Amino acid sequence: MNHLEPEAEPDAEPADTGRLREALVAAAYDVTPSRVPLAAVERRGRLLRRRRRTTVLGGGCAVLLAPLAFVTLHDDPGDRVTRPATPVSASPQPSASPSAPAPTPRIVGPGERVTVAPGFVLWLTEEGKHWTTPENPVPEFRSVTTDNIDRNSPGVTVQSESSPTRAYLSGLYYGGEGTASVVEVASKDGPVRGGLLELPGNPGWGVWYAVADTGVDHLARVTVRTTEGRVYAHFP
Repeated sequence: MNHLEPEAEPDAEPADTGRLREALVAAAYDVTPSRVPLAAVERRGRLLRRRRRTTVLGGGCAVLLAPLAFVTLHDDPGDRVTRPATPVSASPQPSASPSAPAPTPRIVGPGERVTVAPGFVLWLTEEGKHWTTPENPVPEFRSVTTDNIDRNSPGVTVQSESSPTRAYLSGLYYGGEGTASVVEVASKDGPVRGGLLELPGNPGWGVWYAVADTGVDHLARVTVRTTEGRVYAHFP
């Protein structure tokens, strides 16, 4: 009778394997695990969440803007309303001078001719005033050195010649205080303003002139004023 030997259990492990497992378990008890970097993990997680949120928001904006662009490109021209442009405030400009400087006499050289109007020409010499008019082209002269002119006292002389349409007025002025600036001739329509001529070097006298309508009287009042507006001299 044959005796059957019992078969080895298939799950039985070799003796060496068991001793190896026991050695590994003992070694594992001697290993101290490192700390888990929880703070770094949390920061990384927050960063990833923010990136995902930004990506979602960006995609949402693109989705919202797409219909707006579609509406803008396909709107009806008949429904458009033109809105006034927003006014742009300009830079403040420097304020203009409240008043221009008062004029002063024109300085001319001896014998220099000044044409006031066609045919009405004036020039000065050290002796006095020279002039011509359209009605009288022959030069005339008025001396500033005669006995009836006292250049130490304010005074004005008047010479007047008329044409059918114009009055040509001129004369000497002298002896006043301050700097002569303008001349005013009275007329029925209001003052007529003219100009002044002087030689260089402040000689203390000059020539005034004006052109006006024939309504100006030969003996009209003539006033020469200073740069400050005061009376320099007047006639009569």
